[in-house]
Amino acid sequence: MNDSLTEEVREQRKTNYDIHPLIVNRWSPRSMTGEELSDDELMPLFEAARWAPSSYNAQLWRFVYAKRQTAFWDTFVDLLAEGNKAWTQQAAALVVVTSRKLFERNDKPAATYAFDAGAAWENLALEGTRRGLVVHGMQGFDYEKARRELHVPEDYDVLAMIAIGKRAPKESLPPQLQEMERPNDRRPLDEIIMAGRFGKEESP
Repeated sequence: MNDSLTEEVREQRKTNYDIHPLIVNRWSPRSMTGEELSDDELMPLFEAARWAPSSYNAQLWRFVYAKRQTAFWDTFVDLLAEGNKAWTQQAAALVVVTSRKLFERNDKPAATYAFDAGAAWENLALEGTRRGLVVHGMQGFDYEKARRELHVPEDYDVLAMIAIGKRAPKESLPPQLQEMERPNDRRPLDEIIMAGRFGKEESP
């Protein structure tokens, strides 16, 4: 599955070098059907996250989730900024990404805890893309309320939320969101890589 670029991605994105289509196909739609996901459909995404690399193989990330039609669902929806509530209520699952800030083995600071959690998130997102699901990461929610309502310990950082669901046509969205429902481009490669030191070397 996803061994080639989707039509919508092919129209919007051009890579400078040949990379796996799955990576280019990953983007963040908002339109979802409101259908539920079974554990057999949802848990493989977390399984993919489990295999992400981490410093000292510590795997400090933790995913707290709620599925539709469960007692926890409204609590998760209420964490979201109003703009995100407009479309996330049609998700099948909402996830809060957290990570421990200290190594469990010695309680010393884990400098790469957020970096490692980001790797786990990307694995999750790519597996969701491979399966044709919407996987949309967000920062638009109340971080302190999430900590309080979900009982996140103080030695864990609340990092992000994720909406997961089955994709629907963009026409299911409010008009202003329909205009945004397409794969976006990326910065040019020469803006994000620098040889030797930070910044651009000036010509003599």
